[in-house]
Amino acid sequence: MLRDRARSAALLIPPLLVVLWLGGPWMIGLVAIAVALGAREAFRLLDAAGHPSFAALGIVLALVVALADVVASLPGGSGLVLAAIGIVLVGTAALTRADPRDGLASFATTIFGALYVGLLGFVNRLGAQGPPLADDAPLGFLGPERAWVLLLVLCVWAFDTGAYLVGRRFGRRPFMAHISPAKTVEGVLGGTLAVTAVAALVVAGLGYAWPAGAVLGLVVAAAAQAGDLAESMLKRAAGAKDSGNLIPGHGGVLDRVDSFLFAAPSVLLYVVVVFR
Repeated sequence: MLRDRARSAALLIPPLLVVLWLGGPWMIGLVAIAVALGAREAFRLLDAAGHPSFAALGIVLALVVALADVVASLPGGSGLVLAAIGIVLVGTAALTRADPRDGLASFATTIFGALYVGLLGFVNRLGAQGPPLADDAPLGFLGPERAWVLLLVLCVWAFDTGAYLVGRRFGRRPFMAHISPAKTVEGVLGGTLAVTAVAALVVAGLGYAWPAGAVLGLVVAAAAQAGDLAESMLKRAAGAKDSGNLIPGHGGVLDRVDSFLFAAPSVLLYVVVVFR
């Protein structure tokens, strides 16, 4: 398992860092691909859990939710009109179900799946709306877009890696065993310590006070863990070990972005409130 994780990391991390450095349309494209694949996996899990949906419409709606800011110039702003039309189409499709209860369930499931996976769009919003960096910041050469997204990525990776390594070596007491039996209290604490240290260092490198970064680390720890558990709940309900098998040692795309779904909007809110 550890060997598979190392191989996957070696394959995935360099392209991700290149895309992060290029920024702009490249980041938008990467998020779009991840949303489309992640939504496809999410709707499969929902269906396996007994919650049928209109998967094709849901995937399109998830993309609209995630990339709404790209079409902000449309009437209504931020893609709101396109999202509303998507909801109308899903609601109309629900009318085709012979049983109104099935129609209502499919309607609700499709909207939920689209909004859930569409949260990944906050990665791009963080890069676009993050505050400027000080001219003398050690990491100022990155620019705001790259810097804030890099902060998010490093923090989530730090939490996941710290939780995995500490939990694997020292884990004894179960944490949320009814959702994810492999999680331990020791692992959560290890991940929290790791992300707190990384967040403090990176925030200091961006020219802001490190204590604010340490608090941000606690925010990311809570959000990333909740995001991971939310996807675990979905997989457990579906009776699935992984969301897919696209990435050796890591499962599907949703398995890799689950922490980001909750962490990205949490980091954006913290950053725009505390660092402005």
